[in-house]
Amino acid sequence: MISYRPLWETMKKRGATTYYLRNKGGYDSISGSTILRLKAGESVSTNTIDALCRLLDCTVSDIIEYEREKE
Repeated sequence: MISYRPLWETMKKRGATTYYLRNKGGYDSISGSTILRLKAGESVSTNTIDALCRLLDCTVSDIIEYEREKE
């Protein structure tokens, strides 16, 4: 299962808020509905992951990680 836990940690380290993601990214801004999907752990597009990497100046591993589901 994909986890966005690294995203929240990266945002905290950089002092970025969801407001920043929604309003300061210009072309790369993240919609409110996408932020809700991230918070709920739902899937998002690779375009969204790409935009997050640009906004936060980080790599994919700073945004998502794979966690093995418990059986």
